[in-house]
Amino acid sequence: MSSSPAPAVSRPPLRVALAGIGVVGGGVVRLLETNGELIARRAGRPIRIVAVSARDRHKDRGADLSAYRWEDDMDALVDADDVDVVVEMIGGADGPALTLARRALGAGKALVTANKAMIAHHGLDLARLAEARDTPLKYEAAVAGGIPVIKAIREGASANRIARVYGILNGTCNYILTRMERDGASFADALAAAQAEGYAEADPTFDVDGIDAAHKLSILAALCFGTKLDIGAVTATGIRDLIAADIREAEALGHRVRLIGMAERDEDEKGGGLYQHVQPCLVPADHPLAYVPGALNAVVAEGNFVGRLFFEGAGAGAGPTASAIVADIIDIARDEYGPAFAMPVESLDAAPAADAGARVGKHYVRLIVEDRIGVLAEIAAAMRDAGVSIESFIQRGDGADGDVVIALVTHEGPASAIHAALTALAASNHVVGTPMHMPILTL
Repeated sequence: MSSSPAPAVSRPPLRVALAGIGVVGGGVVRLLETNGELIARRAGRPIRIVAVSARDRHKDRGADLSAYRWEDDMDALVDADDVDVVVEMIGGADGPALTLARRALGAGKALVTANKAMIAHHGLDLARLAEARDTPLKYEAAVAGGIPVIKAIREGASANRIARVYGILNGTCNYILTRMERDGASFADALAAAQAEGYAEADPTFDVDGIDAAHKLSILAALCFGTKLDIGAVTATGIRDLIAADIREAEALGHRVRLIGMAERDEDEKGGGLYQHVQPCLVPADHPLAYVPGALNAVVAEGNFVGRLFFEGAGAGAGPTASAIVADIIDIARDEYGPAFAMPVESLDAAPAADAGARVGKHYVRLIVEDRIGVLAEIAAAMRDAGVSIESFIQRGDGADGDVVIALVTHEGPASAIHAALTALAASNHVVGTPMHMPILTL
């Protein structure tokens, strides 16, 4: 029996304009040119780039742009009658990117963006504009690069009540931690390697201080819990203060260190406060997150009917990010879209921030102290006075300048007690540098 030929694509082309032709923009051009026929069949219509705009039209972007109209003024992309979709790849929470996004949606043109900072800070306002004009606002590429986690949560798991969402949301930090784990490298040496490999910027602040992951976490939280975006409620602690000894002691405890972004409703708190925090954590070695290597990202969502969903893949790069952007464009070509955050903006809750200090669990604590009589008694007294019970204690005389590295694990207790003890110890003349503490996750 012979198969029937594929039906002809008869709908008019979806006309796309690209704003910002950097690494990702070049990837979008190459993807649409390479897989154009397949994409048209899946979208039910051709997808065509009709115009592009960037600061320097002479820069080599690894893609031939000669077939597309060049606009020096991005506003021309919005004003053009032959543009249906504007793809924003400029970056930045404010400035030209936000102006373009507002103008595009206000003009009734669909907007696709990879801009996590803009969505985290202004996503609600942009969603209101999109709803008012009944036009799509799509941002799959803003979280975890090529991993289709936004679509999976927004659509595939939409019937579930999500208990919590967490994961490795920054590839730069994961690469650094992997190098520290694999090579015994210091943070500084691992960061230098990440910069040499192109995984970290010359100024790595956005990544290593947890800001990038915080933006992504706030977006995931809004989707998972039906709450209003509130980037100001996300607390972030980065990985700058980690030392090789932290990685080693975590392994001795049967754990690995990962920068984890976690959002969870506190069902015991009045009003159902929302906990949103990015911080380095000890992850059990038998959990899938412990085996996510290098610059990969991974996201876990736990639904009350679907159970644990685990997503892993490339969180950045031209190919993966372009894949997510074009997937959004295909949805628009199919007329498959709805509210940007899975429900109308006015239906989203304004959840209060949960009291992070009230969260109960075990913690890893590391201090570098002078090798003097009475220091251990001082540490014990600070822990006792704060109500922290010590489960295990390791002392190694391998700190710099003859100092001593002390690592301990606490019994379960509130995070506020750990903070109180470390605040007291940080004021000690015998403590060198900044004390480090990390939650030990029970997953």
